[in-house]
Amino acid sequence: MTAFCSEEAEVLYRLQCVNRMMGVKFEACTGISQSRLELLSLLFQADEISQSDLQKKVNIDSAAVTRHLKQLETKGMVTRRRKPEDNRVTLVRLTDEGRTRIEASKIEKERFISEMLENVSEEERRLLTDVLIRIQQNIEKIQTT
Repeated sequence: MTAFCSEEAEVLYRLQCVNRMMGVKFEACTGISQSRLELLSLLFQADEISQSDLQKKVNIDSAAVTRHLKQLETKGMVTRRRKPEDNRVTLVRLTDEGRTRIEASKIEKERFISEMLENVSEEERRLLTDVLIRIQQNIEKIQTT
């Protein structure tokens, strides 16, 4: 950042940099994006779930969920089908390949988190988490036009 930037703007800049870098490094280490891994993890916990319910749980837009699921389906990690009683509803289910991928990703994810938080004390982690929660709550309250 430049010397012309306020401390507040520096926080925004750092958060953006960390988010971008974290996404790239996470995918390089685990072989899957955080968003797709989150979708697989939610499906791991459910037998079958509607795509719209899944979208609400991950809190990303429906078009992005559709793209992610199409790619995961192409890789054989999920299956999608129409609900027989209501053709408007798409049901999603994790395949055996998806379950295997989740299990393999757990170790990689834990290693990534461990390395990411290296030299950060438990107290600093708690403080960081608290601050990030407050920032998230503040962002959720911002009115958009």
